[in-house]
Amino acid sequence: MRILLIMPYARIHRLEIASLRISFREAPLTLTTLAALVPPDLDAEVRIVDENVDTIPLNEKFDLVGISVLTGTAPQAYSLAKKFRESGSTVILGGVHVTLLPDEAAEYADSIVTGFAELVWPELLRDFAENRLKPRYDGGYGSVESLPVPRRDLQKKHGYMTPDTVMATRGCRSNCDFCTVPTANFGWHKRPVGEVIDEIRGIGAKRFAFNDVNLFDDREYVKELLTALIPLKKTWGGLCTSLVAEDCELLDLAKQSGCACLLIGFESIQEESLSSIGKGFNRPAHYKRLLQNLNDRNIIIIGCFIFGFDHETTDVFERTCDAVNDLKIGIPRYAIYTPYPKTRAYDRLKSEGRLLHENWRYYDTQHVVFQPKNMSVRELDEGFRWAYRKTFSLPSVLRRTMTSGRNFPITFAGNLAYRIYIRRLQREADRIYGIEGVKSCAYS
Repeated sequence: MRILLIMPYARIHRLEIASLRISFREAPLTLTTLAALVPPDLDAEVRIVDENVDTIPLNEKFDLVGISVLTGTAPQAYSLAKKFRESGSTVILGGVHVTLLPDEAAEYADSIVTGFAELVWPELLRDFAENRLKPRYDGGYGSVESLPVPRRDLQKKHGYMTPDTVMATRGCRSNCDFCTVPTANFGWHKRPVGEVIDEIRGIGAKRFAFNDVNLFDDREYVKELLTALIPLKKTWGGLCTSLVAEDCELLDLAKQSGCACLLIGFESIQEESLSSIGKGFNRPAHYKRLLQNLNDRNIIIIGCFIFGFDHETTDVFERTCDAVNDLKIGIPRYAIYTPYPKTRAYDRLKSEGRLLHENWRYYDTQHVVFQPKNMSVRELDEGFRWAYRKTFSLPSVLRRTMTSGRNFPITFAGNLAYRIYIRRLQREADRIYGIEGVKSCAYS
């Protein structure tokens, strides 16, 4: 049996130099985990391909093709599914988009998987081997304990800035209106600390990343995890909310455990916007103190901001750029407010008649897919790109990174990588879909 597992191209945060493709993000765990769950008695040959860093082998023959689908990659996933089915392969579609829109996905696959695919993947493969594949498998949202070590040996070497990724928790107990995690009802799950530590100990590299949506969501659990990490003398990064930066005891423990980088969703510099999306615990007035707490511990901050909230006008782009520079955020990242299907943001904007279309290809946080309230579609798109250009100009980069001490080589290199990404973003001709005659603005 030949099995191919695919993650389609997401079109964002990728460095491209000639034929070289490197993802700015950590290596995904979906494909490597599913590969590790293939029952040995099936004697299967398993291949994984992340199209973000590699090429899909369309001319090869596979018995079973599994494709993990995000909303922004859904059209590409469906196109690939069609091609592989036409060549005689059986195609399985899974991922968060399939969980949100199972009926849509089912039209393009021989079978779909909703919920946690790990919990039903071995059953699905045995059913396929015995010619009794069901049209749908629901993994639900059960325990993530006792998962096998991901098959990292199958992922492309040198394809990721951070090639070694680990999961400790799954889900998030926040309720941001644009996020698919609460919409998909993932719940909150923790792996036993001993299992996580054993997996990290087995990673040969010194550096790794947690892919958890919010690693610090359970304070007592993460204290136990970080304490157990200290003897391993590893260096790691992860995702969290701004709340962790107020907890100096936890920050000290994180630093002792090897924390070098944290990605934080600040989202906005306006309290009204933050309250409207269910993220009122972010307090812009406290950002400077929070950043100082992290800088004092030499923890690099990747700070994320979103444009397009209803309380914003066109001055938000310049004000956000100024705030990013004043706060000296090591590596900033910008996104456009994106109402993913079935989220509260999607339901609200659809009921107000403000969705431009449902062409999922553009639902990737880098394109405008709705009518903003206090600016035009073009103003939001051009302001977003202007903010990237402004923030990653060399004077701005130097202003933010020169004071980062021993972290300067990392933050400066990260900013230079984003300058390359921004050039591709600026050249993209296919920016806005679904409207005609849009008016340009001063940010062009």
